[in-house]
Amino acid sequence: MNLIFVIQAVILGIIEGITEWLPISSTGHMILANEFMGISKGDFFESQIFLYVIQLGAILAIVTMYFKKLNPFATSKTADEKKDTWHMWFKVIVACLPAAVLGLLFNDAMDSISNPVVVSIMLIVYGISFIFIEQKNKNAKICEMKDMTYATAFMIGLFQVLSLVPGTSRSGATILGAILIGCSRSLAAEFSFFLAIPVMFGVSFLKIVTNDYTMTQAEWGLLIIAMVVAYIVSLASVKMLVNYVRKHDFKVFGWYRIILGIVVLAYFYMPYLID
Repeated sequence: MNLIFVIQAVILGIIEGITEWLPISSTGHMILANEFMGISKGDFFESQIFLYVIQLGAILAIVTMYFKKLNPFATSKTADEKKDTWHMWFKVIVACLPAAVLGLLFNDAMDSISNPVVVSIMLIVYGISFIFIEQKNKNAKICEMKDMTYATAFMIGLFQVLSLVPGTSRSGATILGAILIGCSRSLAAEFSFFLAIPVMFGVSFLKIVTNDYTMTQAEWGLLIIAMVVAYIVSLASVKMLVNYVRKHDFKVFGWYRIILGIVVLAYFYMPYLID
């Protein structure tokens, strides 16, 4: 296995582990990383199957960190706690329905518009949205998962549909929607984590069965390396985000998105303006 490819897999795994959970768009960062590493269209690291299946590593980090909370069969839980856990999973399923239906319908269409312009615009638009909404977000009405209704969960799921557009950020769309509806920042982030489990497993499976890319043994090895790195880095980035939102708002991520969007546009299109 080529050492350069291994290094690239590690770098992409680090980027996935950090950006998947922060509301800053993993797609935008992957595009920049591929450009700077000289990865061209048609290369394995640029393929849809790599960019989506690598997310399984990040998802396993959530399952590991929240295993007890996610497990309705835990013997240490009381009957009421097990009941709350089941309700939480039902809310997650309800929230997944909009993206599951529309994702199947518009999967190919969204892949076709994955380009620097669309990604940059979405980075900037949602960056501004985070700043504006946090200005208005004073008092959260829903602070506990058990207080979230099924209607609220479904509405958050509708916001998740927005993440089908490249550059939006799945976590960004769901967190933004949850805050708008009245959830606390901590609950918005946590529900976004749990919502990612069936969504990203489903998307990864969809890409595997619908993609005609035939992976070699070496490419499978590179994918596994990237997934393991994404898993390890995700453990740290999720913990960091959870601790951060307890005391701070999301404005810093809004400003970061705006700056990154401008940088991506400038990098890809400044040469044309100069000419």
